Amino acid sequence: MKIGVMGAKGSFSEEAARIYAKKHAKLRKFELFYLITAENVLASLEKRAIDLAIFPIENSNGGIVLEAVHAMARHNFHIKKMFEIDVHHCLLVKNGVKADQITTIVSHDQAIKQCRMYLRRVWPKVRLREYADTAKAAEDLSKGKLPKTTAVIASRLAGQLYKLGVLEESIQDLKFNYTTFIAAERLK
Repeated sequence: MKIGVMGAKGSFSEEAARIYAKKHAKLRKFELFYLITAENVLASLEKRAIDLAIFPIENSNGGIVLEAVHAMARHNFHIKKMFEIDVHHCLLVKNGVKADQITTIVSHDQAIKQCRMYLRRVWPKVRLREYADTAKAAEDLSKGKLPKTTAVIASRLAGQLYKLGVLEESIQDLKFNYTTFIAAERLK
């Protein structure tokens, strides 16, 4: 089965897809396609490039994922399942970078919303910049596509995958920070 996710390798959507495949669909074999945006995921589903789409729709703190809602309005599909996963954000940096060197924090707008009180309290003078995906930001930081004075809000998995240091973990404002994901399939 080909599963398309909204996000890059190491994204929360990848985590959601793996949980869905194992727990809800009992899939033994599947292939993940990292399609970054909800639009790409649903367009790929419609074009039969993937069999299943996994993307976030709402977070307990950040609210509705508008990008997903807008993409949903443009495509026809069937919602197979809605399920939640607990999301814990980390502040990731290039190894050796210290807190006082950070000038910019980059992440998906939902991650920034989910960490807004922490960001105001701890990083009031640092510039915030939205990015297409949390894990893509981590990947780009690791590849030098972002300045080394940049920190990224992403998953611990993304930090491990892209060999980034964890400056701080569980920075989300709510201890119980749940995101609802949709598993969608083509209309029959």
